[in-house]
Amino acid sequence: MTNEMSRIASCKVTECSYNRHNSCHTMAITVGGPEVCPQCDTYVHTARKGGVQDMKGGVGACKVANCSHNADLECTAGTIMVGIHNDHPDCMTYSAR
Repeated sequence: MTNEMSRIASCKVTECSYNRHNSCHTMAITVGGPEVCPQCDTYVHTARKGGVQDMKGGVGACKVANCSHNADLECTAGTIMVGIHNDHPDCMTYSAR
């Protein structure tokens, strides 16, 4: 495992307040939700845009124990993609162990 935070390569959840042009602009997200559903727990839907305009988001923590990219609650994937699954934002890079 490296000391580099996994980056969010793209985010297709355009209604999220942190999303600008399919890019996440928060410092870091948490991937969590139920064990079998890697939801983006940082998702926020408001009229106001948030985050830092010139920042690309990363994965601060991953609570999905059965993901093959999870090592000690940290994401080891180089990059991830976030998209919609069953009406909520999910980590689309999730891969079961």
